[in-house]
Amino acid sequence: MAAALVALLVAAAAVTGAEAQCPAPSALRTANGTRICAQLYTDNSPYYDQCCAGEVLVVDPGDDVPYMPRGWGNSISSLVVGTRCELTVWSRAGKRGKSRRFGAGAVPRLQEVRLGLFGDWNNAISSYYCKCN
Repeated sequence: MAAALVALLVAAAAVTGAEAQCPAPSALRTANGTRICAQLYTDNSPYYDQCCAGEVLVVDPGDDVPYMPRGWGNSISSLVVGTRCELTVWSRAGKRGKSRRFGAGAVPRLQEVRLGLFGDWNNAISSYYCKCN
């Protein structure tokens, strides 16, 4: 019985740890209170309260990244842009290809944001620039 209870608690902890909810744009701050321009996430879900999960790439104000860090190219599925900030993304490295601007707010599922006639922005971000006022 004790082993079953332990297994149940471990399973519950695993499920709880897997859930995520996109933070509010105003909550994008470091531990010392410094503003974060945006946060990019590798995972989303069909359930909105479980989006903004997986690995997190923190984007500081003024970050101009024509080439994504190793392992991040074409892997962004959710994002949150901080208050009074704007994130511009491109579909190709070197800030080429199609571009899109995201204002303050959460985009829990980039697959719902159109990229041209047949595509979407899920796993399509290859470069970015973020600025805040």
